[in-house]
This record gives sequence, structure tokens and C-alpha cells, in this order.
Amino acid sequence: MKNILFLGGDERSVTAFYSLQKSGFKTESIGLFKGDNADYGKADVIVLPIPSTKDGETVYCPLTDRKIYLDDIKKTAKGRLIITCKYDLGERCVDVLKSDGFAYLNAVPTAEGAIAYAINNTPFTLWKARVLIIGSGKVATVLKTRLSAFGCHLTVSARKFKDFALLDTQNIEYMNTADVCFNADKFDVIFNTVDAEIFPEPDKLKGTFLIDLSSRGCIDFDAVGEFDIKAVKLPGIPAKTAPVTAGNIYAETLKSVINSQIIGERI
Repeated sequence: MKNILFLGGDERSVTAFYSLQKSGFKTESIGLFKGDNADYGKADVIVLPIPSTKDGETVYCPLTDRKIYLDDIKKTAKGRLIITCKYDLGERCVDVLKSDGFAYLNAVPTAEGAIAYAINNTPFTLWKARVLIIGSGKVATVLKTRLSAFGCHLTVSARKFKDFALLDTQNIEYMNTADVCFNADKFDVIFNTVDAEIFPEPDKLKGTFLIDLSSRGCIDFDAVGEFDIKAVKLPGIPAKTAPVTAGNIYAETLKSVINSQIIGERI
């Protein structure tokens, strides 16, 4: 039985902690619950949260405000398997975001949370609304399926011929992402999933509602106020709108990574 040590984390990590425990793993923690103080030396696997860090120096510990320094983890890990999110802690470090399974499943609470935000912050229904999805990745794919069911007048932007061809087979309107900026005023709601500057001229967004789901952002949000534009950046939606579902997705990913490592060790 593997001993799993959780370091920090939010409600997603709490859910994953108990899920792994129910699956037969021994789970302990530092910085996840008030007063927890497990022993690094007993851990076979060290699990960091999503995100692993926000300042590049300490582990993300929103539930306890515990100070766990990343450099200390490197010193004490001593060859143990470390599972992180967007952070490299050495040779036996696995980034969950590189798991396609995790990315596809996590796209569901992201997409549904974004849709819920749109519903709650617009004076009209998504039914018959003119909606644009920018991008053709995992989150965009889930958005496309969900929004189609709402009865939107849906358009999806992409850059590659294969994506245009797929959208054509699905009878979904499409445009080249390079043309989005010049056609933004044709839509009531725009969901962006692309890490690129799509709107170098923010005034093109007047009259529409932009919901940005990308990491870096598709617009200069500091300039939005100058143009009286309705735009919002929504990072970390799964933790805010569906922490239990997101935690269970994280747990399943952790089990997959841990079990694959065990098989590798046996081979």
C-alpha cells in the first residue's frame, strides 16, 4: 500500500485526499487541514495541489495559510514520486496537466462554469443568442457540445483546415480566428479559450460580452474600462463552481499516475 502525502491545496485536494483513502491508499497531509503535520519520511508519493504554487516559492495552501517551501520539498523528496501542476520539482516529477485524460475531464467543469456565468450575467437567454467560441481545444470542444444543446446561434473559430472540416460535418458555423476581431460585434457572447491576443483593439468588443477562459488572456484587461466593454477573465473555474467534481477528477488522475508508476517499478 502506497503512502500518499498531500501538501496544501483547496477543496479539490480535500476531495482527492478522501477519494484515495477510500481506494485503499494511506493518505496524510501537511497544510491541507488545520493542525496536520505528517512526516515526509513516510511518504512514497508527494502530491501538490492545483495550482502547485502561486508565488513560485511556496505551495498553494489556501485552507491553512501554511508556509511550505518548494526548495524544502526538493531537499526532502529523495527520489520519491512527486505529482505537481505546472511545476517541475526534479527527476521523478509528473505534471498532471500533461495528462490528456485530466485535461479532457477538467474541461467539463470549466465549460459548464463558464456557461453558468454567462447565464447569470446577461439579460437574455442563451437560446437564440449569437454565441462565438474562440478555439478548438478541449474546453472549446465541451463548450461546443453544451452550447449547441441550448439552441444558440453558434459559431466556432479555428485556424486549421481540419478543424473547419470537422465543424462543417457538424453543421456548425465557423470562421478563421484571424477574422474574429473584425466580426466581434456580430455576437452577444464570446467565449475565448485561446492563449493569444485576439483583440488588439478592445473597442471592437463594444456591444458583446467576452468571457475569457485562457491563461494569459486574449485582451488587455487593463484597457477594458477605457472602452466601456463588458469583459471578464475567469481563471480556476472548476475550484469555484464544482470543487467536488474537480476533486474527483484529480483523484482519478492521481490514481492513474500512481498506478502506472507502480507498474513501471515492477517491470
